[in-house]
Amino acid sequence: MNTQQAYTTSDLLLPVSQHVQKTIFIICVALCLTPWVSPAMALLAGIGVAQLTGHPYISLSHKATRWLLQLSVIGLGFGINAKSALQAGKEGFIFTVISICSTLTFGYFLGRWLKVDTKSSYLISAGTAICGGSAIAAISPVIKAKEGQISVALGCVFILNAAALFIFPIVGHYFNLSQTQFGLWCAIAIHDTSSVVGAAAKYGSQALEIATTVKLARALWVIPVAFISTLFFKSPSAEIKIPYFIAWFVLAMLANTYLPALKPLYPFLLTGARAGLTLTLFLIGAGLSRNVLSAVGAKPLLQGLCLWVAISVAALYAVLHWA
Repeated sequence: MNTQQAYTTSDLLLPVSQHVQKTIFIICVALCLTPWVSPAMALLAGIGVAQLTGHPYISLSHKATRWLLQLSVIGLGFGINAKSALQAGKEGFIFTVISICSTLTFGYFLGRWLKVDTKSSYLISAGTAICGGSAIAAISPVIKAKEGQISVALGCVFILNAAALFIFPIVGHYFNLSQTQFGLWCAIAIHDTSSVVGAAAKYGSQALEIATTVKLARALWVIPVAFISTLFFKSPSAEIKIPYFIAWFVLAMLANTYLPALKPLYPFLLTGARAGLTLTLFLIGAGLSRNVLSAVGAKPLLQGLCLWVAISVAALYAVLHWA
């Protein structure tokens, strides 16, 4: 066996050399940039790579995934009309406020009942309530969370994100949700922007437009929640990370709406953004190694699952009766 193994005994990965491991990974990346691979397929492929051969560039993955997601979201703005987006944002505002407050409150008491570590519990609740990994990344330095607490919260959120990408379109079709209803439901009930966009894109273009706009408006709530967190955890000197890329998304929408002279460019930017999103989901899946899955633990995962089911069912009921 080659002395340079791309696995450890505990990981139980296939015995392949680092060269083969990297080759498989690069082939998957290239395929994700083609129109033949859907976001769901990319996520499955990433999970398969994580379990079988491992991620050869795991140390670079988190930063690359974050930047790629942000650029992809900005690119999606070139396919959205600003006037329609404003209307969608108004429709989703009340749902957003109620769902964030209720999720954080329920998460607090559920975490105490399950005896989950306070900071891990709070990060899981914030990730579920606002915008998944982005919220966890923004709030973790504010509450001075440790690396292990952050890993548990991220692992929990990403596991449920992966499930949401497949489950939500099925449920949407079962209840015969309209494009508007499904877009709102996705934006409220799915944690991370990547899975929101992936699920909505599978459902339809109008659902994608609504889901992306409402989700990014929702992501802005990380700022007031982070400020409140400094009071709750008594850390007033902590730095708060503001998601500035959302401003670029708004500018992209405005360009698409009010700069018709650039219309020939927009389809290319939109195609690139969708390819970037597909690749993002592959990288997220490739990061879900056995170590990540086992590190989450039963109680934090149960807390995350209960929160996710609660917000999903409540949001589904709301969009069915009021949207």
